[in-house]
Amino acid sequence: MMAKQGRRGLDLPRGRSGMLGRGTSAVSSDTFGRFSEAFARAMGTSGFLIGMSVFVAVWLWWNIAMPREWQFDPAATNFTLLTLILSLQASYAAPLILLAQNRQDDRDRVQIEQDRQRAERNLADTEYLAREIVALRMALEERSSQGVTREVLRAELRAMLAELRDEDPAEQAP
Repeated sequence: MMAKQGRRGLDLPRGRSGMLGRGTSAVSSDTFGRFSEAFARAMGTSGFLIGMSVFVAVWLWWNIAMPREWQFDPAATNFTLLTLILSLQASYAAPLILLAQNRQDDRDRVQIEQDRQRAERNLADTEYLAREIVALRMALEERSSQGVTREVLRAELRAMLAELRDEDPAEQAP
């Protein structure tokens, strides 16, 4: 019985381990990727830049103009806390922006591949149509050399078109 349980354990796939080695993943990579893209989009807006500028200006004004007891990051210490906050923001912003750029590169790569495949199909269709046009011209030249007039050809084409419309119910839709 013990061997059976051990073997059963090997038959089942192991769960993905999370950040602390638990059986569940804390955050999926897609969720984190979407978060990084939203973060990068938000940081690239004029609203963010204006907000950050206002935040820094208020911070500096408060710690210069207010009485010394009210200052929490005095100018005498060269605004150490503000420097640490901005450095922390930059240390998180840079990798998140790079992650967002990598995801965009992946999407661009897929789009380029799809465009290439579409272009190949269009080229193949164009070559096929060109061959068909050449075949029609050759057939017309052959028929005209046999003395068939344009009116006879038009009548034959109309008959063929009528045949096609009768065979294909989708073409008969009003």
